[in-house]
Amino acid sequence: MSNKKGLPSEISNYWPEIFKDIEIKAIPIDYIRSINIVFSDGTVWTVDIDRNKESIDVNDIEEIIEEIIDENEDSIETVDFKLDTEQVQKDIKKRTDIFMKKRR
Repeated sequence: MSNKKGLPSEISNYWPEIFKDIEIKAIPIDYIRSINIVFSDGTVWTVDIDRNKESIDVNDIEEIIEEIIDENEDSIETVDFKLDTEQVQKDIKKRTDIFMKKRR
């Protein structure tokens, strides 16, 4: 279940004080662990991004996902991105620390 900002509840619940006010429009591929594509007939395709990151160029992964969605958009019910929320949290904290140090 997603909240009104478009985030999956697993994300907004992981670090609610930060994620509650964020609206996601794009997700860097480095934060995506997998993508589940659910079709109207109940079929689920899982694209394991983690497993393929080393062997496939990031641009190729984006093209593959876009192609799958374009070719099957009439029969896709949902597309669910599983994120590496721990890495997102670490990166936000790191960037916040850098930002705060520069402002002193």
